[in-house]
Amino acid sequence: MSKWVSSLLAATVLSATSLYAVAEDNIIRLATTTSTYNSGLLDNLLPVFEKQHDAKVHVIAVGTGKALRMGRAGDVDLVVTHAPKAEKAFVDGGFGVKPKSVMYNDFVIVGPKSDPAKVNGLGDVSTALGQIADVNAQFISRGDDSGTHKKELSLWQAAGVSKGFANYKEVGQGMGKVLQIADELNGYTMTDRGTWLAYEDRLQLTLLVEGDKRLFNPYQVILVNPELHNGLNVEGAKALSAWLVSAQGQQMINDFRIKGKVLFHGSAQPVAAAE
Repeated sequence: MSKWVSSLLAATVLSATSLYAVAEDNIIRLATTTSTYNSGLLDNLLPVFEKQHDAKVHVIAVGTGKALRMGRAGDVDLVVTHAPKAEKAFVDGGFGVKPKSVMYNDFVIVGPKSDPAKVNGLGDVSTALGQIADVNAQFISRGDDSGTHKKELSLWQAAGVSKGFANYKEVGQGMGKVLQIADELNGYTMTDRGTWLAYEDRLQLTLLVEGDKRLFNPYQVILVNPELHNGLNVEGAKALSAWLVSAQGQQMINDFRIKGKVLFHGSAQPVAAAE
């Protein structure tokens, strides 16, 4: 009897171990931006994918720079990011493969209702940044090598304006936290529209500058190169990438709204991108 019990226990342990291994095989590691996470988009999309594919997506929400570094190291299976120059370097360097356009929104500048820099309604982001610097207004920068931070730095440079004024602060935080800090300090900041729409009801800040074509904000999904790393969930990453750009994934991106406002526009298909 004891041998039978021992055999049964061993079989049970083996079965549990096998199930655990299968579960591990179905884990897909996704590094993505805090904007896609803070906006609530992924909470809306991923449960549908997970149910259809019997998988679990582990999301690591960081700045684009760190997401791409994790991809280079093979710590994740794929990335969804929004910094075109950095993404091109990632792919050209052989670290990422099969980049696909997945969605877009835009950046906006938000700030206090008192608007000491008088930028409200300006359609030229260079002029707006220049006026913020001229009056030494509080400006809160992410300072975290994210896609938003990279874009902000390029805009200061294009405007020919030094970001070194006294009230320019780099805080090294994600987009949601930066909005909260700007709100507390009665300052300006640049944010993607998706995170702004998700947070605006919690803040005293107001949207001041939008519409400049230089504020366009595209996102790509890129697979980590499986030839460089062992242990990647290659098939899972391919499945998630394909689903995000599928008709269903794109429609869900387009349909995601907060209080009736669209946060992102699918860009993988001509019909979705034209909406």
